[in-house]
Amino acid sequence: MTIGAGEVRHVAALAELAVPDAEVAQLAAQLDAIVNFVAQLDELAAADAPASVAVGPERVELREDVVRPIAMTRTPAEMAPAFQQGFYVVPRLGGMVDD
Repeated sequence: MTIGAGEVRHVAALAELAVPDAEVAQLAAQLDAIVNFVAQLDELAAADAPASVAVGPERVELREDVVRPIAMTRTPAEMAPAFQQGFYVVPRLGGMVDD
C-alpha cells in the first residue's frame, strides 16, 4: 500500500488538523515508510513465535446480572439539616418572602 498526498489530506481532514501544503509530501513519505514497515510483520513466521503468556485464569465465570438495591449507610433524614414528610426543608429565598 502506498500512502500519497490525497490520503494525508483525507486523514488530516478527518482528524480536523490543519496541515500546510508544504508538509504534505513529507508526511506522506513518513506515513508510507511506517505502513511499509508494519507490512513486513506479515512476513514473519507465526509458527516460530513463542506462545503468549496469560496471567490469570483461562476463563472467568460471569456473575448473574441482577439489579439489587444498595443499602444506604445513612438515611436522607439523617443527612439533611431539616427533613419533613419525605422532603428536604430549605430556607426561602429573599424574593419569596411575603410582605
